[in-house]
Amino acid sequence: MPHFNSDGIDIAYLDEGAGDPVLLIHGFASNKEINWVGPSWMTTLKGAGYRVICFDHRGHGASGKVYEPGLYNTARMAEDAKRLLDHLHIPRADVIGYSMGARVGAYMALLFPDAVRSLVLGGLGIHLVDGVGLPQSIADAMEAPSVEAIADPMGRMFRTFADANRQDLRALAACIRGSRQVLSRDEVARIFQPVLVAVGTRDQVAGDPRPLVELLPDGEVLDIPNRDHNPAVGDKVFKQGVLDFLKRRP
Repeated sequence: MPHFNSDGIDIAYLDEGAGDPVLLIHGFASNKEINWVGPSWMTTLKGAGYRVICFDHRGHGASGKVYEPGLYNTARMAEDAKRLLDHLHIPRADVIGYSMGARVGAYMALLFPDAVRSLVLGGLGIHLVDGVGLPQSIADAMEAPSVEAIADPMGRMFRTFADANRQDLRALAACIRGSRQVLSRDEVARIFQPVLVAVGTRDQVAGDPRPLVELLPDGEVLDIPNRDHNPAVGDKVFKQGVLDFLKRRP
């Protein structure tokens, strides 16, 4: 597995296929294999003729672990994504993010607009602006002595997920505490690229996609029927909607 250095932090990544580049950015407590390889996103996009790049966020998967919440500021994580493109000598890519990864993708589009050809915000609606989706109590769940000691259902779900994937719980707690930035409505209005906002119709984490699309100069909604936050990632409606979106974008 290849790695590169992003401002002193080791970042693990995959780079497969040929064609227009697509950068995939995973969600909190996940990694590139769980979010993108296992649900066949890599296979689907490569089969459609794209070069597909994905990576593990700092603090996740095979990438380096840091424990200072400030090192997980969303802008810093967007810089990791941009440095990966620079490392691969890719000037511009379509960007697909899910949940926290969608927030990172939005920051990337704002901070490095020339590097983002189009943007898919999966599992993130108006909470990009109003609230941050995942509650800070998840950090407490990561630090609990056991899953059984966690009363909060969402905290228990994410702790179980993190334990199953052998994640670094201390790093994840720092990530939740440090990556809680939002964009203003004016900042969202400056994201000029084509944007697809794809949210499960049962998702209680993302926030409504429609108010977010109303703020975007070139946004559209994709409903992922009968899916809540986590199962929507690998849904066939989501995959086909993204393929159709990529074909339409300039």
